Amino acid sequence: MGFIRSTFSFLLGTAFGVYAAQNYNVPNVRKLIDTGLVMAKHIEENYRKPKRRDDDD
Repeated sequence: MGFIRSTFSFLLGTAFGVYAAQNYNVPNVRKLIDTGLVMAKHIEENYRKPKRRDDDD
């Protein structure tokens, strides 16, 4: 019974997702994540402490 219930839930969720994506302006999550990662990388590069150079080497 668990397999049928989980399959039904998965199919219902998939159908709802397809309906929402076709009829509403749903943002592209992959694009949002990529933009956030680029912004985080830029901030990290700008605000990172400079590396200390040891003159003993």
